[in-house]
Amino acid sequence: MTDTLAPTLTDARGCPGLPRAEAALEAPAPGTPVSDPQAFVQRAVDGAARLELLVQGARCAGCMGKIERGLRAIAGVSEARLALSTGRLAIAFDPDRVAPRTLVETVQDLGYGAKPFDPAASQQEVDAEGRKLLVCLGVAAFASMNVMMFSVPVWSTMFGADMEVSTRTMFHWLSAMIALPAAAWAGQPFFISAWNALKRRRTNMDVPISLAVILASGLSIYETLHHGEHAYFDAVVMLLMFLLIGRYLDHRLRQKARVAARDLLALQAVTASVIGEDGSRRALALRDVQPGHRLEVLPGDRVPVDGVVRAGASDMDLSLLTGETDPVPVAPGQALRAGALNLSGRLELEATADSGDSFLAEIARLIETGEQSRSRYVRIADRVTKLYVPVVHSAALLTAIGWLLLGAEPRVAILNACAVLIITCPCALALAVPAVQVVATGRLFRAGVLVKSGDALERLAAIDHVVFDKTGVLTSGQPELVNRDAISNEDLAAAALLARASRHPLARVVARAAGPGPAAGNASEVAGAGVEATLEGARARLGRASWAGVVLDGSDGETELWFTRQGREPVRFVFADTLRSDAVAVVNALRQAGLSVEVLSGDRPAAVARTAAALGLKDWRAEQTPHDKAARLQALAASGKTVLMVGDGLNDAPALAHAHVSMAPGIAADASQSAADMVFQGAALSPVLTAHHVALQARARVRENFILSAAYNAIASPIAMLGLVTPMLAAIAMSASSLLVTLNALRLRGATGSEAEKGRQS
Repeated sequence: MTDTLAPTLTDARGCPGLPRAEAALEAPAPGTPVSDPQAFVQRAVDGAARLELLVQGARCAGCMGKIERGLRAIAGVSEARLALSTGRLAIAFDPDRVAPRTLVETVQDLGYGAKPFDPAASQQEVDAEGRKLLVCLGVAAFASMNVMMFSVPVWSTMFGADMEVSTRTMFHWLSAMIALPAAAWAGQPFFISAWNALKRRRTNMDVPISLAVILASGLSIYETLHHGEHAYFDAVVMLLMFLLIGRYLDHRLRQKARVAARDLLALQAVTASVIGEDGSRRALALRDVQPGHRLEVLPGDRVPVDGVVRAGASDMDLSLLTGETDPVPVAPGQALRAGALNLSGRLELEATADSGDSFLAEIARLIETGEQSRSRYVRIADRVTKLYVPVVHSAALLTAIGWLLLGAEPRVAILNACAVLIITCPCALALAVPAVQVVATGRLFRAGVLVKSGDALERLAAIDHVVFDKTGVLTSGQPELVNRDAISNEDLAAAALLARASRHPLARVVARAAGPGPAAGNASEVAGAGVEATLEGARARLGRASWAGVVLDGSDGETELWFTRQGREPVRFVFADTLRSDAVAVVNALRQAGLSVEVLSGDRPAAVARTAAALGLKDWRAEQTPHDKAARLQALAASGKTVLMVGDGLNDAPALAHAHVSMAPGIAADASQSAADMVFQGAALSPVLTAHHVALQARARVRENFILSAAYNAIASPIAMLGLVTPMLAAIAMSASSLLVTLNALRLRGATGSEAEKGRQS
């Protein structure tokens, strides 16, 4: 769910867009001892070296650019690439010119943590970060409720109630005993971030927050010691509570970031069966497989690395690689890619690549590159909050200076400056986006759409072009027997006797069409050809036309099986992947909404052309490889298009990562679901349309919330600067503004389709 609309704050390094100040907790101070990463360096045959590090504290495009530029400036470093979704930094360098320790020290000197990459450790840190935020939020909320027990009686004196000075002072001290320890604990994410920023002579959004908390606490202690009428301990903990709510909501969305490259490991075997010179078999770890090794791939196994078939014949399921469900026959001399599934016959392969250079590894690199480029997206909240820090600091400073010049006591000047900091605190701004995000994602979840990336809806609202994969997206993804009416029950029942003895996907369709029944007892399957048996004393075959004895003048692009028996006419079984029931309606609705639509598929041109014609689309491309699809998405982006990609196969994963925003069905490959920003369930395509409508509504609500926040600050800030608002009233006003934007976000629950048009126009 990689990145979100947030309280989009500036991070401890001064880069806009970090919505979690606690990320600074991860960054060590310059000079922190570095453990030697030499043992984790990977060497290539050409002498080049590669080191993968886990970067801690990088959360935005500014962080990414700073780290990459800093490393590339080192003599001997040829490439540095950071993936924000996983925190993995891949560095290619010359080991004779630069030491691995220098690379780690450089990252740390830039203000970030760095250590050898470990996916499990990365996830543990994300989980620990969420727990820390939740604990801080719980402490602030508990303190707010308990401080109110003593604040409400004091507030009653404003409406004529009598209270002795000693009693009021006692209530203030009781409030302090609760609020001060709670603020010291719950404010850690803000205090540490602000301190790290100031140490590096930078500012961020947490600096005014920390100043407001510290000044309000100090003034409250001063007022209590001097038996003053007002103390602001309640404002301190309420301020922290509201800010932590926004940050925790943001974290919950961010922790569902894309991890598609990691999921590709599930498609590769842990070991490979290597055939020795003497014909013996031994299991070898996948990382140790080298080009030239002879490998055995049995039915039911996946091809471990890229290779060429040297012996055997079989049918291969390439659906995870090409997205198409039709089995493909292979024979000696044909090349196979890692991840292909062997369906029927034993194969001997000669490896042509190791696991790091295989097709799956290349797909993983394409995905990571796409995620990296998409991480540079600048969100609305980033743009809105960029000027917040200097404006707030300037307003508070001018307030203090102005009151001092007017002859006010330092206590009054500081009190008014503190009121400015509190009343302009970004609670409403912090909640403006995540509140809408939570309501919108909840509404989509009920509609069968899981939103995995926090800023996905914002990106979805901006699209003007939609790209669909064919098989499994526009179609059901499963072959169906389309000429059942032309086949007699007798022929179907006889063919099913052979079909039930095969594991071939098309044979299974025949068996399902005939219903439960026995299999031919003497059936045998010929890899890459079909199944044969003796029925009533006559030979029968179910399989490819040439093998079954059928002579065809030419191929019309149909997917088919032929059933032949001696003395009888051959029977043709035609299969097709049918459109989803609402595909035509959804495509028409998208086009009516002003979006252009095209189809990218790895299937044959004839099949893609039929699907495009059924949908009324003229823009389609067939036989597209993963590189082709990713290149097409890049070309569309370069031409100014803002693209939604909807795909399901492993071959779609790079395109999903390169798209401005992406969706995948629940039946998609794990890597594709991880690469996508949203996953939809069910047999219908309508969730794509629903998600677009909700995204438009959410964008309208976000903009309304920013307008409300701006209007609030425009009215409240001058009042506070004039000294007409105490810190306590400032806290109340701040809370009211937060409640207002939250209530506006809740309007999304009952929003209608007509409001999507309003969102589109806005």
